[in-house]
Amino acid sequence: MQIPPELNTSQRILLGPGPSNVHPRVLRAMAQPLVGHLDPEFVAIMDEVRGMLRAVMRTSNEMTFAISAPGSAGMEAALVNLLEPGDEALICIHGVFGGRMADIAERCDARVTRVEAEWGHPIDPDDVKKALANLRPKLVAIVHAETSTGVRQPLEEISRMAREAGALFVVDAVTSLGGIDVRTDEWGIDVLYSGTQKCLSAPPGLSPITFSERALEAVSKRRTKVRSWFLDVSLLRNYWSGGQRAYHHTAPVSMAFALREALRIVLEEGLEARFARHQKNHQILRDALAELGFSFLVDREFRLPELNAVLVPAGIDEAAVRRRLLDVYDIEVGGGLGPLAGKIWRIGLMGESSSLNNINALTGALRTILG
Repeated sequence: MQIPPELNTSQRILLGPGPSNVHPRVLRAMAQPLVGHLDPEFVAIMDEVRGMLRAVMRTSNEMTFAISAPGSAGMEAALVNLLEPGDEALICIHGVFGGRMADIAERCDARVTRVEAEWGHPIDPDDVKKALANLRPKLVAIVHAETSTGVRQPLEEISRMAREAGALFVVDAVTSLGGIDVRTDEWGIDVLYSGTQKCLSAPPGLSPITFSERALEAVSKRRTKVRSWFLDVSLLRNYWSGGQRAYHHTAPVSMAFALREALRIVLEEGLEARFARHQKNHQILRDALAELGFSFLVDREFRLPELNAVLVPAGIDEAAVRRRLLDVYDIEVGGGLGPLAGKIWRIGLMGESSSLNNINALTGALRTILG
């Protein structure tokens, strides 16, 4: 075979639903020399990552770490560790990723009750209340920032109802962590997971996750083994915490370097300042897109500032315009999924990608393309 040439990827402006652009400091961290995954130096780095994750997740949970796989593995880890055959699970679905939660729960042979909302709308707490009147689930699971629709889901009322029903509360924060406020402990969240490639602005490949003591107690009382060996938190606990680290798997060392540096950048900026930057840039984008005839799918109070779901104006070939943005201007935006395919764009202003320069580049290119 002919050996391919040396890799030289394009310099894209990543304004889709993920990944986001990363800071040069993160790329430099990835280029650091490798050390072993049980080297005392790497163990110290793992502890630094755990401490910074607690700060960003706003939790004191001891079992806070990063799974060696992308955010979908965090979703699976949350559910396979907590659910056993016959357990009841209430899953809230208002987009693609709530549906995936339900699929995983069913693969655990749990009895799944779905509470659904129309795509583009949040889950109504009254619907959760009605469902809880007829069952006592082991867990209630919901997506905080639904990437497929751009909906920000209020959590506190649903968390309170879950706790009153004796259920564990599981939250998908893949698109919210580092972009909008996430308060794990204050909001009574028992398991929260995320991904590195969205508002944390590290490459995809790790899934930050945290387990409360209530959640760990539920795992310890299981009657059956966790269905995934790799994602079994009782085994991962021995690798990520404690004095003598037990070998579990060969961690992606360079990705841990990247996450460490990305978290340093988040905390240097400050969480409140970071949230304010995302909100300010969302408003600038909103006003600029309005001038071009775009409107939002989601009502103002439930919009995500980091993931903007906009309706494509009539008469525009949305796929052709997105392709031209990519081919000519090196700008990536995302199309719609499921019933929203061909109807919306998902414009990400996440982490490092959330900047005035990127907004100007996108809107300037659109003015040219759309005439």
